[in-house]
Amino acid sequence: MIKRYLFLLITIIVWAGTGYSQSADKKWAIVLHGGAGSAPSSFSKERKELYEKHLLEALNIGREMLSSGKTALETVEAVVVYLEDCPLFNAGKGAVKTIEGTHELDAAIMDGSNLKAGAIAGVKDIKNPIKAARLVKDSTAHVLLIGEGASSFASSMGLEIVKNDYFSTPQREDQYKRVIEKKEKIDPRGTVGCVALDEYGNLAAATSTGGMSGKKWGRVGDVPIIGAGTYANNSTAAISGTGHGEYWIRRVVAYDICALMEYRGISLQDASEEVIFKKIDPMGGSGGGIIAVDKNGEISMVFNTGMMHRAWASSNGEYGVGVLKNEERRFKQN
Repeated sequence: MIKRYLFLLITIIVWAGTGYSQSADKKWAIVLHGGAGSAPSSFSKERKELYEKHLLEALNIGREMLSSGKTALETVEAVVVYLEDCPLFNAGKGAVKTIEGTHELDAAIMDGSNLKAGAIAGVKDIKNPIKAARLVKDSTAHVLLIGEGASSFASSMGLEIVKNDYFSTPQREDQYKRVIEKKEKIDPRGTVGCVALDEYGNLAAATSTGGMSGKKWGRVGDVPIIGAGTYANNSTAAISGTGHGEYWIRRVVAYDICALMEYRGISLQDASEEVIFKKIDPMGGSGGGIIAVDKNGEISMVFNTGMMHRAWASSNGEYGVGVLKNEERRFKQN
């Protein structure tokens, strides 16, 4: 009997020593973006450093949450809230203006563990659209709410409602003036997003945007279209896109990357490059890219532009930030 209990005790100790549990290796990974586009000739070192500062601040929110056991879903939402509140980016505060001089916002979020998603489009008064998208997913039987209906829903759920001019900045006012005076072309690019893998093996994606500068007629881009600009599936990857939304919708970019991985068995990086360079580019859809993380924690950042604001981190202690195409800063946490 003593030998039997001794054997059992040794077995328990050995089993415990392996660290086997629901979150045994505590592997996690996160990537975020603040939009893509051509690098302007006036893009100074100081401005690049300003973007990097805020990208790293957003990244640190995600790193701290994931390393402390928070879920991918709540992490991507929190990171995107930070980016919506930062006036540097085309989402929330700092969103571009429509041709009529107003701001119309879109956002989406998706949970890769159960394929549930929520999105809102064409809203003018929800301070943090990504919060509304999360509530659509969690509190309704729907996926996408638009316009005044989405705003009424957000208000009824206690989200902060603001006047439309809250979203404006001096830079966006100047840009709108140039668009109206035909001194600047309508720009289809500019979005923020975040994707993450948590220690429980779950993936999530969140994306938010002010859309296309100078857009007309209630235009909605790819961001709130699940499978186009936002997608997450635990069996493959989580994707958030930024670019000319019409092409992203027609190519169902985010889902296509996951489908290539699932049906052809190719890697996340190969699938991302095939979609961006072999499918989007030939259509003339230059000016964008994707961020992604797969179920194993592999990260991908593929874009066909001169710059994409991006930052990334993983549980192995590596993290980094970049703005320009071939220029990144990488770090290793001790």
